Amino acid sequence: MKTKVEICHIDSNRCVVRVSGFDGERDLGSALGEGADAEEAEDRARQRLEERNLKGSVSSEPKRNPQPAIKQQGDPQVQPAKPAKDPGSRETNPANTASPIPFQNNEPQAVSNPEPSEAPTDPEDWSEELTAIDLQLKRIGWTRDQEKIYLERAYGHGSRHRLTRYSDLVSFLNKLKSIETGADASSSPTPLRRSDLIAQGDEMLTTLKWDQERAKTFLQSKLGASSRQQLSDEQLFEFNMLLEEQLITAIPQEK
Repeated sequence: MKTKVEICHIDSNRCVVRVSGFDGERDLGSALGEGADAEEAEDRARQRLEERNLKGSVSSEPKRNPQPAIKQQGDPQVQPAKPAKDPGSRETNPANTASPIPFQNNEPQAVSNPEPSEAPTDPEDWSEELTAIDLQLKRIGWTRDQEKIYLERAYGHGSRHRLTRYSDLVSFLNKLKSIETGADASSSPTPLRRSDLIAQGDEMLTTLKWDQERAKTFLQSKLGASSRQQLSDEQLFEFNMLLEEQLITAIPQEK
């Protein structure tokens, strides 16, 4: 199995990585791992992915159905007796015989559920969030150059205007709110890649064959929220971990 490793988050306390597996052209899925450093996080993610695929390969073995009994050529075949023709009766013309009315099933056909996603449509106006970011940067005391350093660490580029996903902009704003005044931009904790977490969650929900209502009920019971957009980055990461546990548990039950 070939693997691809992506660092989702790293700071002085922990590291979160995503390991994707491939068998030739076949995608084996991905798993998250958390650890004190990148090596430990990668080992945990790889272990979760291997455990999931190992159980999946066991459950995917075809069931052996019993072979039907083979009819011997020497077995006598009983022909149904033809009723004797009544001399006084008239022969029925097959053309005048009424054909049976076919049964019509009026039950509605089952419609497959669309791919689950709880991400709402992005708003067209981001001015409120951009203004809030300016206020947070002023509170922390960062200049444009310091903001650029932080953005390059978090997203690989130095301008917030290159954040084309609303979820990334919100994640950036939420992380700024937790940074103390006077913090160093080169070492402050960066946000998790929220858009990647949402995409991975959608992938696992689809694999589990959960519709949006079931996913919402599970989210409500575990984290007390009705939408993933209400979760912090850390809570969203925790939700994905819970989905992975459900996926590992559900795989042996699939036939």
